[in-house]
Amino acid sequence: MPMQISPGEGVLVLLIITGLIGRSPILATAASMLLVLKLASLERFFPTVERRGMEVGLLFLTISVLVPFASEKITAKDLIPLFTTLVGVAALTGGALATYLNGKGLDMLRAEPHLIVGLIVGSIIGIVFLRGIPVGPLMAAAITTILLKFISFISKFL
Repeated sequence: MPMQISPGEGVLVLLIITGLIGRSPILATAASMLLVLKLASLERFFPTVERRGMEVGLLFLTISVLVPFASEKITAKDLIPLFTTLVGVAALTGGALATYLNGKGLDMLRAEPHLIVGLIVGSIIGIVFLRGIPVGPLMAAAITTILLKFISFISKFL
């Protein structure tokens, strides 16, 4: 008897293939891990992964950003130009603005989680056709939030 593939499994396989073709190993790995959980009948962990996965991912991202401090590749001496040069102040401002916008993106994803599909497909399009580099769903959600606010603002005048 042939093995039946559920719609969810089919989508995950398509995402794995798309991630491989689109040179997005994170997408391919994430879809692979979910497929393994599904095939191992461990779907009971899906709600926990959905609820806590973003937090765990952000934790590891933050840890990776802080490694240069822990390994002493960045010292207090390296921080002085951040506050005393135009380029340093611009970098501080850019970092602060990006994290603020990512927070707004996270708020949007929590309020409208179905939009993650559009963010993923849009990211794949950007990777494949624009030769972009995926930076993750939070920045994509942040940009989407800005675009939606802009559309809402413009629509008031139309």
